Amino acid sequence: GVCDGAGAVIIASESALKKHSLTPLARVVAYHSAGCDPSIMGIGPVPAITEVLKKAGLTLKDMDLVEVNEAFAPQYLAVEKVLGLDPEKTNVNGGAIAVGHPLGASGSRITAHLVHELR
Repeated sequence: GVCDGAGAVIIASESALKKHSLTPLARVVAYHSAGCDPSIMGIGPVPAITEVLKKAGLTLKDMDLVEVNEAFAPQYLAVEKVLGLDPEKTNVNGGAIAVGHPLGASGSRITAHLVHELR
């Protein structure tokens, strides 16, 4: 089914934080966008996660928690297997299967859940 939803994540520079007296909840260390052959549907998070960790000089072992969007269960399980994700540290509040997959808001929902869980 289709879920309605809305979300927003505000990203600001250091100067904007100071100018508006804002306190950040998190810091973006690195980002990466990646894709894969469409015939391998659902495995796109693997190159994105692999490359962003390289850019940041980090590994999955450095992560306290991990969020991965779940299109459906086998897709997530394939990503978990390829990356060697620890299920005890991944999608700890339930992923999109449990919480929902609001079109256009999944990325901000995942980000907000992870930021608040890490606090």
